[in-house]
Amino acid sequence: MSESLFNKVYNPDVLSCLANLSNDEVFTPPEIVNQMLDLLPQELFKNPDTTFLDPACKTGVFLREIAKRLIKGLEPQFPDLQQRLDHIFKKQLFGIAITELTSLLSRRGLYCSKYPSSDFSVVKFDNAEGNIRFKRIDHTWVNGRCKYCGTNKTYDRGEELETHAYEFIHTDNLEKLFNMKFDVIISNPPYQLNVGNTSGNASKARAIYQDFISQAIKLSPRYLVMITPSRWMTRSTEGISDEWIDYMLNDNRIRIMHDYIDSSLCFPGVDIMGGVNYFLWDRDSQGECEYYLHTEQNLVLSKKGYLNASGAGVVIRDIVALKIIDKIIATEGNYIIGENNNFSGLVSPKDFFTNKIQLTSSWTAYSKEKTSINSIKYYLNKAIHKLDYAWVKQADIPKNIASIKLKKVFIPAANGSMDYVLGVPFYGEPNSVCSQTYLVIGYDPEKHIFTKEQCDNIITYIKTKFFRYLVSIKKKTQNGPRGVYQFVPMQDFSKPWTDAELYAKYNLSQEEIDFIESMIKPME
Repeated sequence: MSESLFNKVYNPDVLSCLANLSNDEVFTPPEIVNQMLDLLPQELFKNPDTTFLDPACKTGVFLREIAKRLIKGLEPQFPDLQQRLDHIFKKQLFGIAITELTSLLSRRGLYCSKYPSSDFSVVKFDNAEGNIRFKRIDHTWVNGRCKYCGTNKTYDRGEELETHAYEFIHTDNLEKLFNMKFDVIISNPPYQLNVGNTSGNASKARAIYQDFISQAIKLSPRYLVMITPSRWMTRSTEGISDEWIDYMLNDNRIRIMHDYIDSSLCFPGVDIMGGVNYFLWDRDSQGECEYYLHTEQNLVLSKKGYLNASGAGVVIRDIVALKIIDKIIATEGNYIIGENNNFSGLVSPKDFFTNKIQLTSSWTAYSKEKTSINSIKYYLNKAIHKLDYAWVKQADIPKNIASIKLKKVFIPAANGSMDYVLGVPFYGEPNSVCSQTYLVIGYDPEKHIFTKEQCDNIITYIKTKFFRYLVSIKKKTQNGPRGVYQFVPMQDFSKPWTDAELYAKYNLSQEEIDFIESMIKPME
């Protein structure tokens, strides 16, 4: 084997190999762990009184890499290596494993023995856990849901299966877990749990990483460092409350953040929609955040400012977008605040013509041909029904009857391709409705009375790369509710629009134009 090939394929650290095993409870590569540790003041690793906690141990890699730094940093105070190890492992490093298996793996990674009371451990403890604890916890059920994590009784399991009731977020007496304060809490927590029905409706996943962040902040460490999905910053995550997001956006103790558009740059082989980020939270320091955006091309763009600087209730992750939005505001005023000032005011809520619990397939009375009874055109999900549209009677339409007569635009409510951002819009003639597959643009008969020409002009606007780029600022998953249109300014729809006209109207530089053109594919 040649030396160059050997360097490409040989990886001496088993924990790097483990990083690719899951996209739910994601193992963290040592390289990323050390980048996270670099955010901390490095004098912490020279202080024999600094204490560290990983509340969601999987491989023990965080504690292991901290131990390496402490072993080097404490050498002047503890010249004897064994005395130094005893002090570090027994008095400075603590962990809570998320499962019994990961407790063994973490102890093996940190102590070189899954049972640190054995002779094989680099430091011998009086108990088999050392300072990495695991306690099987049962969920606390209230009306069929766990009061702590929100999951259903799918996880009400026997002793032979893991409950995934993580101890750190399933307790009201958090400070009693170790009966001590921690200077640093650092972790890669579990990201989500299934909280849907196991029969009938499709299951859903509820984010839980925010619960780990909240619990850690309750312990009031000097520093908190965590790596999580980035979807919360654009309000694209199921189960995270607006109150929690507002709290985080306005918590000016987040002093440094590294945000990765492509999660595989942190977790090779793992695709986490919307990317991931890791951050430094500093209890005793408030101010602007040093924000670093790592793009798909692994370019690093940086800015310094408050996470909620736009006032839009989201983090504008794209540095170029910030400059473009500033230019739009210079022309339009602060159009972001208030949905009637931007394009989101034209877009309907989801399930506009159907009840939320009413599945498309429940409208079984439609006909393939228009009849005197079935006279309302009903646009369907072609993938399900093998039809673009069918015909239904008005009495079958449960709500928003007044909007049936409008001239409007339909647009897919979801689109899987981030290159196009949105699905193709089309004209919705009077006496037409749609399934949950589509949103309605120009849905309010009291505000939106468009002509056919205006609808066509709206479609030209949506198809521009400019429009879809501004949508992509908030749209980080395939779902595209009305809120993702917040950064799109309104236009005069008495005329069609082209990218060239929009670039000129808002005085975009050639660099900004080239960036948009490279990010968004043309829509046929």
